[in-house]
Amino acid sequence: MAASSSSSAALYRISNLQNHISPLEANNKQLRSIVKTSPQVSEALSNGRAVVALESTIISHGMPYPQNLQTAKEVESIVRENGAVPATIAILNGVPCIGLNEEELERLASLGKSVQKTAGRDIAYVVATRGNGATTVSATLFFASMVGIQVFVTGGIGGVHRHANQTMDISSDLTALGRTPIAVISAGVKSILDIPKTLEYLETQEVYVAAYKSDEFPAFFTEKSGCKAPSRVDSPEDCARVIGKCRLCLKFSFSYKYFISLTTVRKPLLSDANKKLNRQAGILFAVPIPKQHSAAGNLIESATQRALTEAREQNVTGNAETPFLLARVNELTGGTSLAAIEFLDTVSDIALVKNNALIGSQIAVALSQLT
Repeated sequence: MAASSSSSAALYRISNLQNHISPLEANNKQLRSIVKTSPQVSEALSNGRAVVALESTIISHGMPYPQNLQTAKEVESIVRENGAVPATIAILNGVPCIGLNEEELERLASLGKSVQKTAGRDIAYVVATRGNGATTVSATLFFASMVGIQVFVTGGIGGVHRHANQTMDISSDLTALGRTPIAVISAGVKSILDIPKTLEYLETQEVYVAAYKSDEFPAFFTEKSGCKAPSRVDSPEDCARVIGKCRLCLKFSFSYKYFISLTTVRKPLLSDANKKLNRQAGILFAVPIPKQHSAAGNLIESATQRALTEAREQNVTGNAETPFLLARVNELTGGTSLAAIEFLDTVSDIALVKNNALIGSQIAVALSQLT
């Protein structure tokens, strides 16, 4: 009994010491205890299988029911067909759920826009009030990182808004990417945003950005934005190797931090690697819109560019610019309401998400096969 008590006391002291050394890791353990991870996702992560995180805002706010449910199921099917396990993330009754079953997916879809659109800043409130939350990019990154998912697929990410020097309107997606070591597969950012400044901001956040099979950064609806991509990757294996190197850097860092001995690495080398290779930021792989869906995208993009020109000519700036652009694009595409532009937007968005799910699952599988 005395030996058992002494052993328990020693383990308790070690646990307290580790929590003191790394309070963030201790906090993450507490956070994981309130998260519900589906059996399929949990098993896949435990066995080192490929898992792909999916946001839920596109389900609740992207399109009406039941189209949103059908799209969500189709996207998950694409992930499964390509060898990975989908992990759609949402908050239901205050419980963060990583991987939704059919009943939960149906519920989220049917609730639609009554579900709160939840960014990283909103998580605590939605959980505390036992609300329902559809996760945006920043919130999805938070929960995916918590359980160790390394690949996240979405349609597009937020960015730096035009005239951000006056409004300070910069999406939290970018700062979340800067502090979360996850690879995000998206179609870039919409040209209604300031793409050059978005790329500059990502560089400031030390986010590695690469275009997939292209030298130019895509602008969501179109393959080209006029901005050269900082880097280029040409296959899922290329992407996996980039992620793998970043993962190796983190392993070096954590091993040194928690005094875990690596028999194959000398301590001076480990220390040097910790200093030089500690990569905590995320990765953005920008995938251009599939060519077969570029016609609808080009129509919206053409109208957007004309609206931007008119905004400059009429000196429409600041908070007034976005409403002006949306209204003008609607007029230029022939809609008497937002229905026309929303239809084209939805068609393109679904095509982009499905294509990104295909590429993202292939990347996740390639990553799981790295030795």
